[in-house]
Amino acid sequence: MAPRADHLTIGALAKAAGVHVETIRFYQRKGLLPTPDRPYGGIRRYGREDLARLQFIQKAKRLGFRLDEIAELLALADGSHCAEARALAERKLADVRAPPTGTGPSGSGARRPGGAL
Repeated sequence: MAPRADHLTIGALAKAAGVHVETIRFYQRKGLLPTPDRPYGGIRRYGREDLARLQFIQKAKRLGFRLDEIAELLALADGSHCAEARALAERKLADVRAPPTGTGPSGSGARRPGGAL
């Protein structure tokens, strides 16, 4: 029987999100993911909100957000800061669309992910 999504161990949470357990612990140390209380003599349990937050972090990373930027977005997550979240996303989009600057080791300019100039 699979664990319920609102009662996951750290291993089950990692598997559900497609990350390693150490990734979850790293995010907890960085303050991106809360560490649930450990009941006396028991193990920590994670819920749907934790899974959704972890999936959000992973999606934001794939979109090119740095962890400090993701932390800013998560701080705005209560729904009352839509303008600030939009401004942060628009700044990131402008960064992504900006032409590369500087020169790489070959002197031919910085490379974008995927090897394109």
